Amino acid sequence: MLPITIDNLRVPRNVDITLLRTFLAVTEHASMTAAGKALNLTQSAVSQHIGRLETLAGALFIRDRPGLRLTAVGERVLAKAHRIVELDDEFWLELHPQVPAAVVRLGAPYDLAQGRLTEVLRAYALDHPGVEVDLVCASSSSLARAVTEGQLDLALVEEVDDTGKGECLAVERLEWVGARHGTAHARRPLPVSMVEENCVFRPAVLAALRRSGLSWRTSFEGGSIDATRAAVRADLAVTAWLTSTVPRDLEILVDHPILPRLPPFAIGLHVARSPAPAALALAGRVRAAWTQVDDGAPATGHS
Repeated sequence: MLPITIDNLRVPRNVDITLLRTFLAVTEHASMTAAGKALNLTQSAVSQHIGRLETLAGALFIRDRPGLRLTAVGERVLAKAHRIVELDDEFWLELHPQVPAAVVRLGAPYDLAQGRLTEVLRAYALDHPGVEVDLVCASSSSLARAVTEGQLDLALVEEVDDTGKGECLAVERLEWVGARHGTAHARRPLPVSMVEENCVFRPAVLAALRRSGLSWRTSFEGGSIDATRAAVRADLAVTAWLTSTVPRDLEILVDHPILPRLPPFAIGLHVARSPAPAALALAGRVRAAWTQVDDGAPATGHS
């Protein structure tokens, strides 16, 4: 750092907010190239921003494989940069209340994007009126990859219990689900509705069916979750959902003597590296919602 002298004390000491925003982006992505893409800047411009900030503070990054990592100085600057940028966003919102101060990109599978998450987002919006939340729904594998690549700030992901890489919020049984008082579960071959080819439940469901020796067939391949729900409600097929996500107009086929038992799955929280304060606040609310005792229970029914 520059030594403090009488001469440089007389010089206005202003840090360009743009440099701090670039620094946060490089820290999050561990790459100047990736940070440039996120900020719509060239790699050269990002390098210049970091160079100007390092002139003020000292070396911020160690160039290492597989990417950049912070020096001790960089770690100290990171905490201050988050606070300064957050205050700048708050001040901008005071001047321009119609413009969001921050955007948080949240991912969730279609089944988790309903119910509990809806309440979380409603409460978060009331407490953070200046933050815009972009909700992206996709398969769990796609969402986990998007967080790793910096395309999402955080994501709820359904993972096989013993292989999950996110923070485990809950472990739930994967349940067979059918229409209320339906008979699809008794037909042979068993009609099974699968939402999409890359559904995280698909390998576990098909493996359990193969081991059981039960005759079965898949139906409504590649449909949306709404199409699967409609097919099950009409008693055209059965499907598999986590306990907490079963729609109330359907029925869990509790411990059916013929249907094979399905494995448990974890609900994991994946958070990007060096998330912004607004993303951390949302992650905290999601964590609290899934780790608190759940007094509600979906409907269960006949076997």
